[in-house]
Amino acid sequence: MTIVNFTPLPAFLGGALIGLSAALLLLLKGRIAGISGIAGGIIYPEKGDMDWRFMFIGGLVIGGLLYQWIGLGAGVDHIQAVVDTPMLIVAGVLVGIGTTIGTGCTSGHGICGLARRSPRSLVATVSFMATAFVTVFIVRHLMGA
Repeated sequence: MTIVNFTPLPAFLGGALIGLSAALLLLLKGRIAGISGIAGGIIYPEKGDMDWRFMFIGGLVIGGLLYQWIGLGAGVDHIQAVVDTPMLIVAGVLVGIGTTIGTGCTSGHGICGLARRSPRSLVATVSFMATAFVTVFIVRHLMGA
């Protein structure tokens, strides 16, 4: 394996910012920074619970654009999917089903849940990772992709 874009400082800073935003959201709003839950609350809104959700997701988008605009994303000129659009749609639907069944996503369980020492989040995160390992093994070694 060849690491093409080794960026330890931006990765460290990004991780610190993710942790800071998760901690601030928990302290200031009493909410868990799980992206599937935040986005789900926009799709199925509750009264008076929309502003912070739009600001959080807007911050994710603006942060990524700003990172690229100021030149820290050097070497990432374009991102290209290696599968066709129908496969991406199926994958997105499966992720949505998985986050519903798992009552959360990797950010909610893996970052926030583990930080709170939630046994349920530990089981969910181990399940996510094991599934990812098995999927990569099947796709790369058994299917030859």
